[in-house]
Amino acid sequence: MSKLVHAQWSSKMTFVLAAAGSAVGLGNIWRFSYMVGDNGGAAFVLVYLACVALVGLPVLVAEWLIGRRGQKNPINAMAELAANNSQPKAWALVGASGVLAAFLILSFYSVIGGWSLSYTLNSVTGTFTGQDADGVGAIFEGLLGSPGLLLLWHTAFMALVVWIVARGVTKGLEGAVRTLMPALVVLMVVLVGYGMTTGHFGEALAFMFRPDWGALSGDVVLAAMGQAFFTLSLGMGIMMAYGSYLGEDVNLLGTARTVIILDTGIALLAGLAIFPIVFANGLSAGEGPGLIFVTLPLAFGNITGGMLLGLMFFLLLTFAALTSAISLLEPVVEFVEERTPLTRGMATLASAAAVWLLGIAALMSFNVWPQPVMLGLNVFDLLDTFTSKILLPLTGLGAIVFVAWCLDRQSVAAELNVSGTSEQLWLAVARYVAPLGVILVFLNTLLG
Repeated sequence: MSKLVHAQWSSKMTFVLAAAGSAVGLGNIWRFSYMVGDNGGAAFVLVYLACVALVGLPVLVAEWLIGRRGQKNPINAMAELAANNSQPKAWALVGASGVLAAFLILSFYSVIGGWSLSYTLNSVTGTFTGQDADGVGAIFEGLLGSPGLLLLWHTAFMALVVWIVARGVTKGLEGAVRTLMPALVVLMVVLVGYGMTTGHFGEALAFMFRPDWGALSGDVVLAAMGQAFFTLSLGMGIMMAYGSYLGEDVNLLGTARTVIILDTGIALLAGLAIFPIVFANGLSAGEGPGLIFVTLPLAFGNITGGMLLGLMFFLLLTFAALTSAISLLEPVVEFVEERTPLTRGMATLASAAAVWLLGIAALMSFNVWPQPVMLGLNVFDLLDTFTSKILLPLTGLGAIVFVAWCLDRQSVAAELNVSGTSEQLWLAVARYVAPLGVILVFLNTLLG
């Protein structure tokens, strides 16, 4: 039983900003951009949008519903709802899987967040100015090759996350998203505005929205489905934790649509900000993960106003990383706070310290400890693979199956404010379409 009165979001808008802030992270700006480039552009984008609606939305609603009904951390919420609905106690493992996933992901996500902090400083100091491709590549390799630098930036990033989360729901999470989300949108719009001046904005529009159906393949469809699932912070315990702070007056389906529109809109804006710069400089859109940390710095270092543009871009990347990182730490802190006598501040410090220590092992994978530790993977790759290919899809699948098949159908319909045809559509998507989509993503990533 919880030892404290459970906190609540102060308003629906703040909750929307927080949920969107969690979803809007490196996945939107870093991963979405290079996946669009790698998978042929517009065909991938259109399939991605369909997958967000058919797979992402129902899983998102299911996780919020579990959190709101349980009013506790994901593990306790699942355990209590299972007991109340005469279901096996083993359903609590779904919540445990989500909390574990958030903990493990943040350990290496913080390392990447540290990269964005480092590149923000590099932009201020003009490090990229006049660099050729070899020079920019050497800067990135130099960062990865220095355990001391990586530790410094990993520590700095985690310190920012701790400072925000320790302040609680109202002062910490709400205060951060009220500042960071509008700032992120403003920076994105300014960069898109710059993209319009490059002379290659039309080329970027065509690349992203004029589909070449010949580029569509089974692999592209599965990649789009995987991106739709992962970009919404599903399967990490985050949305269950955020849902536990949610009042009964919030319409879950309507709010989910709003969050998905914001999340997808920012991902599309990121592409419209990045690809005009890429095309204007004769660079390739299919550069993979290096698109952000190698390709774009090369462009920023050799265009008029590139220092300012680079600063704005990497500030944006840092803001996006922070909004996701605070949401990743939240389910872990909520669990520790409710299951131990620790205060909010001490629970945050204890959780973050454990994350920080594991992050050190992850950052050492790039330099002093690149050796495989399991399944031929180093620590960083093992954490990434285990969470993205196993924990996230299994947690998301467990959440949607539990809500669609184990909870009372009438009470769920009433809570979602659906009836008649709308209820039948919800049931069809939640019981069959979304689980099948998650299973396909799981099998593809596991066997791919």
